[in-house]
Amino acid sequence: MFALASLTAVASSFLPTVLAHGGVLAYSNAGNWYAGWQPYNSPTGQTTIERPWSTYNPITDATDAQLACNDGGASGALQLTATVAAGSKITAYWNQVWPHPYGPMLTYLAQCPGSTCTGVNSNSLQWFKIDEAGLLSGTIGNGTWGSGIMIQQNSSWTTTIPSKVPSGNYLIRFETIALHSLPAQFYPECAQIQITGGGSLAPTSAELVTFPGAYSNSDPGLTVNLYTQQALTETYYSIPGPPLYAGAQPDYPAPSAPASSAPASTPTTPTGTTSAPGASSTPTGPAVPQYGQCGGIGYSGGTVCASPFTCHQVNAYYSQCY
Repeated sequence: MFALASLTAVASSFLPTVLAHGGVLAYSNAGNWYAGWQPYNSPTGQTTIERPWSTYNPITDATDAQLACNDGGASGALQLTATVAAGSKITAYWNQVWPHPYGPMLTYLAQCPGSTCTGVNSNSLQWFKIDEAGLLSGTIGNGTWGSGIMIQQNSSWTTTIPSKVPSGNYLIRFETIALHSLPAQFYPECAQIQITGGGSLAPTSAELVTFPGAYSNSDPGLTVNLYTQQALTETYYSIPGPPLYAGAQPDYPAPSAPASSAPASTPTTPTGTTSAPGASSTPTGPAVPQYGQCGGIGYSGGTVCASPFTCHQVNAYYSQCY
């Protein structure tokens, strides 16, 4: 445990390395402070509640084997566990100043079997989402996102441990997903906690996922392009992952999906690629590069993708080459 001044010193010591990327460097709960893992230092002697993680660079593949905790999934040699009361708030601190304000913030829990999470591989666990904040106001291309709020909050994100979650040993997984470039950039980190004073509401099977497995590289929330005309008018963002745990206590309300103006069913091409709404049946215009727009209601640009990419529907108003 350490004071706030020490947290600032820890973050500052990493500045030459993490100006573009980074990760969670510390945690706090109920007045207790916990230093995080230092990935570029020797692992020898490091003791923290945070699971070891390997790099400040992002994960850019939703199927990456390290997506659970930004590493192979093992606990540290001197792994610690924090005792956290159900209903209390826990805060994760990223390096300052976090540079990516466009994207969602997400927090997951995974209960470990037995009396400890130490020795349990994170890839073997089932996770449920207890917090999320995506596009909070404005448009996809020019709005306020959960990650923007994180930056405003001293590059930190606070989540309430649900009061109804059963007591036990858990991994908590804080994640920010940066959408300023494609493919999307995942920044997940995990810590070990023991939840006390909990309730009896177990997550349902529909709320449980694995990492990898929870996301797909074709998820609309991971293929959204901020730099299109459609992004300047679109006000709904589909947060990736499972539905929120029924007992979650998020600070930001989950968004409601707008009534779809798309047809009830959308034909597919013989290769299984969804036809782009608003595009002509015959591809037109100059070849659209990877991640460029190739269709959508009201779209009038090119509809043929540069080889070897094909046009995929993201929503009724936007289709993209990938």
